Amino acid sequence: MKLKINFARVFNKSLDYIEIIGNKLPHPATLFALLALLVAMLSSLGAYLNWQVVHPSDNSQITVNNLLSGDGLRWIWTNITHNFVNFPPLGYVLAVMVGIGVAEGSGLFNSMIRALVIYTPPRMITASIVLAGVISHLASEAGYVILIPLGALIFHTLGRHPMAGLAAAFCGVSGGFGANFLIGSVDPILAGLSQSAAQIVDPSITVNAAVNFYFMFVSAIVVVVVGTVVTDKIVEPRLGEYKGGAEKISVENITSIEKKGLVYAALALLVTVVLLVLSVAPEWGVLRDPKTGGVLHSPFFDGVITAILIFFLLPGLVYGIVVGSIKNDKDFMKHIIKSMGTLASYIVLVFFAAQFVYFFKYSNLGLIFAINGADFLSHIGLTGIPLILAFVLLSAFINLFMGSASAKWAIMAPVFIPMFMILGYHPALTQAAFRIGDSVTNLITPMMSYFALIVAFAQKYDDNYGMGTIISTMLPYTIVLTIFWTLLLMAWMLLGLPLGPGSPLFL
Repeated sequence: MKLKINFARVFNKSLDYIEIIGNKLPHPATLFALLALLVAMLSSLGAYLNWQVVHPSDNSQITVNNLLSGDGLRWIWTNITHNFVNFPPLGYVLAVMVGIGVAEGSGLFNSMIRALVIYTPPRMITASIVLAGVISHLASEAGYVILIPLGALIFHTLGRHPMAGLAAAFCGVSGGFGANFLIGSVDPILAGLSQSAAQIVDPSITVNAAVNFYFMFVSAIVVVVVGTVVTDKIVEPRLGEYKGGAEKISVENITSIEKKGLVYAALALLVTVVLLVLSVAPEWGVLRDPKTGGVLHSPFFDGVITAILIFFLLPGLVYGIVVGSIKNDKDFMKHIIKSMGTLASYIVLVFFAAQFVYFFKYSNLGLIFAINGADFLSHIGLTGIPLILAFVLLSAFINLFMGSASAKWAIMAPVFIPMFMILGYHPALTQAAFRIGDSVTNLITPMMSYFALIVAFAQKYDDNYGMGTIISTMLPYTIVLTIFWTLLLMAWMLLGLPLGPGSPLFL
């Protein structure tokens, strides 16, 4: 018993240190500005010390471009705006949010999540809540704001412990962040960053938003199964019977007009899918490659962002017209504008992130570090599955200190994607490994932006619930998800399966 108490004390103390360190980190935008300055200083040092390597593909000599030299300063002066405007994630996200803004603002996402959970048999309720959490990634904040408190409410209404319902929803929404059955708003962000990093080594390479789709789809199934089993077999038995004084409230049902809206939205979605399939599946498909007739390297996948935009926009528009949340063009534009308004901080972040990424690329430091790093890894024999496993754990550890997936990937991608490419791994594999690590520790880190909100939801059922309650409740999910999700990636590599359309494991 004493050993357990000591272990708990050490564990809680460690979490306190993590919180202190995380709170001392500057704002992500400031962090990128400082990193861009650091790259400039390192480029000057590297040029002075004559850092250079031989490119393994063409044996060319790679030297450092000094950003603080005359040529470097002139490049910075003339490219600040270019770096920002041409940063791939910026355009991708702005385009996708047009469609998501309509679907979310019209109320479609809200009704979809409620319907999925409410009309599921009681024995399937845990799985449905985790599943709804995974699907909620399609809407930026809907899962956190709507589904997590709804999960607790439904469990409480059914006579089960509300914290177990909260935990199941939290697992799907945040622990399964890197998994989904459809391509969501985070996919183009990560793909854009991966492409910018990959072009350090190969300027012609492209990384589209569907690069991890096959793996992401199967991962979603794993997350639902793991989340359900851990909730029912570990978390809820540990919580025991709920003895708090929170009043049971009936779950708000789906109204008849919302049902009608969902039916018409489903029909609109079906029509959208049929039209998209007809544009690429038949030999005469207008979005096939006009020269080769190919599909993988075709206008369809080059412009998959447009497909994602339409995929959300048309059903959202139809739903809004049916239920009355979109009565005219002003309502339509209002939802898009509101969605875009949530991106203000992201746009500021992108401005500084773009400078860091392009400074890194111009200086050649990324390529030099990657070649030296790859050479080091090959000499110590850390390749294949051990290398990818180490990268998953590293990503999970960094996630404890920095919550934003795009912010972390903007820092890590320019170093690790070129390094792994030189070792022969496709950027899709590096990105998939990152997404696992970036997801599994979301549940236990106070640095996750919605963590305080989760605590507030829990305190509705017991004033004594705090950060330690959330972390201790969610830790089993983190451990089991890390094990099984990593095993899935290892099996994927052993079988040599593609991670997405045109996305092999190896170059």
